[in-house]
Amino acid sequence: MSVILSRLSGAFLLNCELFALTLLFALPLGLVVAFGSMSRCKPLSGAVKTFVWVIRGTPLMLQIIVIYLGPGLLGMNNPWPSGSGGRMVAAVVAFAINYACYFSEIYRGGIQGVPKGQQEAGQVLGMTKAQIFRHITLLQMIKRIVPPISNEIITLVKDTSLVRVISVYEIIWVGESFIKKGMIWPLFYCMVFYLLFSGALTLALGWFERKLSYFK
Repeated sequence: MSVILSRLSGAFLLNCELFALTLLFALPLGLVVAFGSMSRCKPLSGAVKTFVWVIRGTPLMLQIIVIYLGPGLLGMNNPWPSGSGGRMVAAVVAFAINYACYFSEIYRGGIQGVPKGQQEAGQVLGMTKAQIFRHITLLQMIKRIVPPISNEIITLVKDTSLVRVISVYEIIWVGESFIKKGMIWPLFYCMVFYLLFSGALTLALGWFERKLSYFK
């Protein structure tokens, strides 16, 4: 039993690594995408909105397959390193792009939800656009976006299991491997791992949201 739990724990660390790397890249990239979609340059905003529409309208599993296998099938040089490390890099890229597009829409809604009169007041005070965004828009935007961002983060925890489609040895794959030996209980341990991690994140995000209550 200790051997099984050790294997499950090791595999879940990979899920956690993918989770952390996705947030590390997707959160700032989402803000860049949001600015692109709100750009006054129509060709740029149109291209960004179309890209976001495609990413949000297609399954993440399909995107993982296309990003990992697509270059090779198109006759291009494979950009991913060989072995499990290459599959992990491709998975991080796919997840970061996918979640950046979802985050961008949340950012856009948060930015546009800040009353325009407050931004105009900043201009009257002689503040630059960067100062207005940093001191007026950003702080209020964070308060508005925490609940929807929290939902996406919890969803990301569960979506990490999708990397099995390109043979990344994540926790559910490990749990299923024991079914061939007549053991189904490791899958229940997989559920416990996910529940504990999601529960801890829920508490942490709830605490963060309460810390921002001064914007009410």
